[in-house]
Amino acid sequence: MERIERRACFGGWQDVYRHTSQVLGCTMNVAVYLPPQADTQKLPVLYWLSGLTCTEQNFITKAGAQRYAAEHGIILVAPDTSPRGDAVADADGYDLGKGAGFYLDATEQPWAQHYRMHDYVVNELPALIEAQFAATDARAISGHSMGGHGALVLALRNPGHYRSVSAFSPIVAPSQVPWGEKAFSAYLGDDRAAWAQWDATALIADARERLPLLVDQGDADEFLAAQLQPQRLAEACKAAGHPLELRLQPGYDHSYYFIASFIGEHIAHHAKALKV
Repeated sequence: MERIERRACFGGWQDVYRHTSQVLGCTMNVAVYLPPQADTQKLPVLYWLSGLTCTEQNFITKAGAQRYAAEHGIILVAPDTSPRGDAVADADGYDLGKGAGFYLDATEQPWAQHYRMHDYVVNELPALIEAQFAATDARAISGHSMGGHGALVLALRNPGHYRSVSAFSPIVAPSQVPWGEKAFSAYLGDDRAAWAQWDATALIADARERLPLLVDQGDADEFLAAQLQPQRLAEACKAAGHPLELRLQPGYDHSYYFIASFIGEHIAHHAKALKV
């Protein structure tokens, strides 16, 4: 991993690294915040997955998370949202292709060669982080919108891999809303049974681990009714007896102003689980 950015931040370092991903078949950027405690001890890691159109930069410049990571002694890792490069397939529009990886492993061409964000985030990236930095294998995961979908799905699909999970404004039922239907049709084909393996509301019923879910959703979110529909997650969790804390936050929209307002509470939630 080659460090391409470094900024002093709350006693630690906000870095960005570039590396060649064998899983994705391209060069990737990933942001890593190392709190001051990393100078003397190994620390747990919180992985953050960003939303549509984002890169590794959005979270580290807008969320204000470093302050809380330094307080709790947690490394923050924020990967890009899709494979990148001239050889990587793309599409018109913001909701498919580059910047819209949906944290799944594509099976359809031309996407299958590079769009394997699930394998990258779950397997390749932690191996790199734990080898290069003062990081333990205690992991948590969180994200926003498409990344909130990713956080929920990756945690549900990989029991024992994460100590905790949370999400802001997640796409909880991608197989039933326009964003997900467009992406899943392209990446996975027309078989909706295959889509269910990447849909949090479908995965809840057979989850082998009852990891509590913390979800914050703004009630003034412009995508609430058409794309996010958190009530579907609430119904699925109730039916399966899966622990869920769904907090509808009055007045908040889909922006990073919302995330910045509650990221401290989310990091405290993860810190409690990571330090057990």
